[in-house]
Amino acid sequence: MSEIKFSGFPSRAEVTPIPNLFFTAVMPHIQGMAELKAVLHIFWLLSRRRGYPQFVTGAELFADPTLMGGIEAIDTTKEEVLDKALQQAVQHGIMLHVTINREGQPEDVYLINSEAGREAVSKIEQGRLPQLPPAPARGDTEVNVPRDIFSLYERNIGMLTPLIAEQLKEAEGLYPADWIEGAFKEAAALNKRSWKYILRILERWAIEGKDNGKFGRDTKKERDREKYVKGKYGHMVKG
Repeated sequence: MSEIKFSGFPSRAEVTPIPNLFFTAVMPHIQGMAELKAVLHIFWLLSRRRGYPQFVTGAELFADPTLMGGIEAIDTTKEEVLDKALQQAVQHGIMLHVTINREGQPEDVYLINSEAGREAVSKIEQGRLPQLPPAPARGDTEVNVPRDIFSLYERNIGMLTPLIAEQLKEAEGLYPADWIEGAFKEAAALNKRSWKYILRILERWAIEGKDNGKFGRDTKKERDREKYVKGKYGHMVKG
């Protein structure tokens, strides 16, 4: 593997929460680099997931270019190295593994060995969870980690607070996902890194249309404006 020199973390770098117990009770006993990389990558993926249960599938791990790019294999394949690393993580009690039936095909699911993870595995095994969403097929060349509004905020503005999280959730229900990501990008390009400014961008697009940038007097657009401005967080986008 070629040597690289990391240029350093930015001042507003997004963080991935990992339990302190991992560093004292788990990491000292991990002997394989592939297992360590796989476990940390799973923590990273799950920190960006919303909903319940939080899990990753074997298929998406094997298809993840970031993870697979960091796996080294000698006299074997990267897939075999990762498969062994996942088995070790389960044997060491770091990860939980369960096989589900998806459209008649078995699929491996991995969860962090936590109270929530153990409860989810129990419900999966008892058939008490609703149908799980589809996952990328093994062998896909790319897996896109969704850029939800929460990670966009943390990446571009800073740490979340309960009040901001509530406002983000409300906005996520009002505006299309591509609008939200676009508004964050526009605010960052103008160095206007505040949620209030991003809301103003979304409000303007809701009134004018996202692409033409022109004010309109269309009746429907006026009704849309009333919906956004007079809503629960209208005070944040007026003026």
